[in-house]
Amino acid sequence: MRAWCIEDQQLQLDTLPDLQPGPEEICVQVKAIGVNRADLLQVLGRYPAPPGTDSRIPGLEYAGVVSAVGARVQQRKVGDAVMGLVPGCAYAEQVVTHEREALTVPDGLDFARAVTLPEAFLTAYRALFLEGGLQPGQWCLIRPATAGVGLAATQLAATLGARPIGSSRDLSKLDTATDMGLAAQVCEDDTLKAQLDALTEGQGVAVILDMVGPDWNVLLGGLRAEGTLVNIGVLGGLSTELNLGALLMKRQTLKSMTMRSQPLENRIRMAQLFNDRLAPLFASGRLLPLPLETFPFTDAKAAHEHMAGNDFSGKRVIVVGD
Repeated sequence: MRAWCIEDQQLQLDTLPDLQPGPEEICVQVKAIGVNRADLLQVLGRYPAPPGTDSRIPGLEYAGVVSAVGARVQQRKVGDAVMGLVPGCAYAEQVVTHEREALTVPDGLDFARAVTLPEAFLTAYRALFLEGGLQPGQWCLIRPATAGVGLAATQLAATLGARPIGSSRDLSKLDTATDMGLAAQVCEDDTLKAQLDALTEGQGVAVILDMVGPDWNVLLGGLRAEGTLVNIGVLGGLSTELNLGALLMKRQTLKSMTMRSQPLENRIRMAQLFNDRLAPLFASGRLLPLPLETFPFTDAKAAHEHMAGNDFSGKRVIVVGD
């Protein structure tokens, strides 16, 4: 098989031995690969692969066809259309994953559109509803609502009855999220708290999904008493200062999470959740795949350059084969 490997902080296309599944694993002939910010960071040596994962090959997200199954596999068969997340090594023509970790491709979706779902929607659902405890009717802030997870979070919150507010430094970048269900927009400036107070009648939002950091004092000012801030990214920096007194007085909760380092049993649980709860929403059209820009497998470097430009609200997808 061919795979994109990391050499001296650059991507290099290599030929490697074909993969063989373990007893409870499936081998997938990859048809599409989702490009994520973590892939760019791994190439630069700033986001190491979890222990036990081949660090040479980046990639967390795939869609394709089951090509082989292990001796004890019961739920999947050769020919099944699947998609999902892996701790690494998705930038290849084959991936191996536990059979129960794979997601079923919703009816009517091709592989390129299907691969826009796993990382964005599983991350957003876990952050908003499992970690944040978001309930119907509540306000939530999605920071920012301009890329994959932000767009997925917008759809999920709106579809499941919450009221999503999207933030950006440039409100024109929120047009796509608005089309997907934003209840309101706020500009990332010195008036952020005042904007949130105006929208929520001074109560603050119930949940903040933060992908930026580190300006948490401003965010916590717009979070209601006993609200929850869930951080899943550090695009704005790795360190911050907090007013602990304000945090204590409002009894607020801070959480952080990443999907990549979850143990296998948690990843299996999230896959089951997707198949049970989210897949029917895609099948009915209540949830939609993300806007996408495609790149051929041989041009993965261009996909990374495109993502680094930060000028597209959607998902970059590497298409493998025809």
